[in-house]
Amino acid sequence: MTGLAFTGIHGNRLVGDRWSPTTPTLPPLLMLHGGGQTRHSWDAAAARLSAAGADVTTYDARGHGDSDRAPDGDYGLETFAKDLATALETFATPPVVLGASLGGLSALLAAGEFGAPASGLVLVDVAPHASRGGAHRVLAFMRRHTDGFASLDEVAEAINEYNPRPRKRRLEGLHKNVRQGQDGRWYWHWDPAFLDHGSEPTQTSLTDRLDAAAEKLTIPTLLVRGTDSDVVTPEAAQDFLARVPTATLVEVSSGHMVVGDDNDVFTTSVLPFVSSIVRARPAKGSAG
Repeated sequence: MTGLAFTGIHGNRLVGDRWSPTTPTLPPLLMLHGGGQTRHSWDAAAARLSAAGADVTTYDARGHGDSDRAPDGDYGLETFAKDLATALETFATPPVVLGASLGGLSALLAAGEFGAPASGLVLVDVAPHASRGGAHRVLAFMRRHTDGFASLDEVAEAINEYNPRPRKRRLEGLHKNVRQGQDGRWYWHWDPAFLDHGSEPTQTSLTDRLDAAAEKLTIPTLLVRGTDSDVVTPEAAQDFLARVPTATLVEVSSGHMVVGDDNDVFTTSVLPFVSSIVRARPAKGSAG
């Protein structure tokens, strides 16, 4: 794994990682985390997909992890999508974009509305018609702990409380998702101003825009839905499939945190889709 960085739409720095296989046999992949997460939520999946022959890239979205925060508090979905579009222009070969939650909606808008170069799209437990109750539960969890935690054990307990499929977490791994403040408490590794923007995927105007973006998709698309998800209902999944002729659905035994619940199940579900995509030609005028 090697470090890298992209430049976002406002000149902001987006910090990332790259896993390069010795002999690439699959299309390149760009993996986008969900709101309140960091690129490290993909580490295990990225390593496995790279071992299978994919050149994999991840990055921290603006205001998350090691990437620059937005001084003006601009954390609207359109801005995340524009950051992604600028990053995609630097790929010599258009990658398959995998996005979880916020990352998936950003990818949908970038590919469908902006026409950003991508050879395929994987939406991980997210769709335009997300459940209002499930989306609110995610936001409520994020707002509940803005005052930090006294210890990493408290962080682990909070995650397990939210996750309907709790599992034992290695405390050292949590260091990548939290930072320790001068007061000794542990805080999530994202800008609290992210919660102040008020942009939700269930807002009518945004839903209509995402529907329109979905209907413009012509690239191979996969929707991965957690069977226990309270964000993407079976009805929302079917609505998405009806709007996107190139889309298919795979359901995995998981809640909304599909990647966090079981990386092996996720990668096993995604590999056949990625393998079916013919490696696209280099994008015109793109960097290597």
